[in-house]
Amino acid sequence: MPLTLLTGGARSGKSALAVRRAGRTGDPVVFVATGQARDDEMADRIARHRAERPAPWTTVEAPLELLAAVEQLAAGRAVVVDCLSLWVSNLMEQGEDEQALTDRAAALADWATAYPGLVVVVTNEVGMGIVPMHPVAREYRDRLGRVNATVARRADLVQLVVAGRTLTLDPEED
Repeated sequence: MPLTLLTGGARSGKSALAVRRAGRTGDPVVFVATGQARDDEMADRIARHRAERPAPWTTVEAPLELLAAVEQLAAGRAVVVDCLSLWVSNLMEQGEDEQALTDRAAALADWATAYPGLVVVVTNEVGMGIVPMHPVAREYRDRLGRVNATVARRADLVQLVVAGRTLTLDPEED
């Protein structure tokens, strides 16, 4: 089934678009959240995102073990994974090395392409600005970029979301 990757800047409309697309399928929807409410601001963001989703949807929280969480899903659901950006941050905080992180992303993408239902994965594009001053920030940018590219290579559709509008990105050339 189709895997869609939505990428773009913060607050660009990626999550709202993913929610709309999943809702249009008519299938039961599972929202897989990677965020954690570690402070008031994040708790508020999570609450706003929850308010955007219809009440009958199922929410699965998977801040670290994303693949294990999605592998438990029943077939025929529309799945929204939101987002790879927080997942990468969470795993880096746990000391995950780059190769293990990339391997996890590949396994997630392989699961998504084999899953019998729509899968929409949301991520941030953080590599389009200035080079971060701090080494940890540079490492995060690089790792997220590699994770995004790994998932994008397996996706049927990759779109850049800017101001709520999409730009479809061409598939990788052989």
